[in-house]
Amino acid sequence: MSDSTSANALSVDHVAVHFGGLVAIADMTFSVDRGEVVSLIGPNGAGKTTAFNVVTGFLQPTKGTVTYQGRQVNGLKPHQIADLGLVRTFQKTSVFDTNTVFDNILIGLHRRGQRSAWEVLLSLPRVRREEEELRAKAWDILEFVGLDRQANSLGGALAYGEQRLLEVAVALAAEPSLLLLDEPVSGMNPSETSSFMDLLAKMRERHITMLLVEHDMRMVMGVSDRIVVLNDGHIIAEGSPESIQNNPEVIKAYLGEGAEHVGN
Repeated sequence: MSDSTSANALSVDHVAVHFGGLVAIADMTFSVDRGEVVSLIGPNGAGKTTAFNVVTGFLQPTKGTVTYQGRQVNGLKPHQIADLGLVRTFQKTSVFDTNTVFDNILIGLHRRGQRSAWEVLLSLPRVRREEEELRAKAWDILEFVGLDRQANSLGGALAYGEQRLLEVAVALAAEPSLLLLDEPVSGMNPSETSSFMDLLAKMRERHITMLLVEHDMRMVMGVSDRIVVLNDGHIIAEGSPESIQNNPEVIKAYLGEGAEHVGN
């Protein structure tokens, strides 16, 4: 179905991933609608990061298709998929440690620059105008994620939670229409997690479609429109946070006893 007639931003259809005799994903089908926040959860080894790697082109599926905005993307390289607006973060924080926070954002923004190398070398007026526009955008992004006061700090000098925010800020500089966040609050303390949830709420207001992999169930239940549960390479449940929280199979496989209190 074409993008003009489908609400889906992303469709994953009967994807399987085999590594020799090991089945990482057996048969996975799910979608993410425009403007939706979907979380992909499951025990360690369930296939969540493998799914992210397939969607973003870092890994090719053994079978099945990934369609983004009506275009099949499996077979494309990661940078080609990113250029389509499908942008991801990684489990391990990746910022430019020796660059300032502001320059981290500029680096991300320059990927969207329109000027050729010779125009930059000649420092033509239109290049200077574009540079001014990019710097203004960088400040907007820093203010949006709450890092404007750390603009002149080195990326590597930030507290861990702030580095995670910076990583998201760099991803936002790429102007994603779908943002994939791989365990974004891993290692954060409760205060940092709460601040990150506030940021996700602001991103939702900007109609940024998001797909999360996350283990923090309070965050998952608090921010998700829909949750997809993986276990042993299979999707065992899909639905609203309330339905997932009370699903006996999910409780047995992942949430465990006391799941009724998650998100309260």
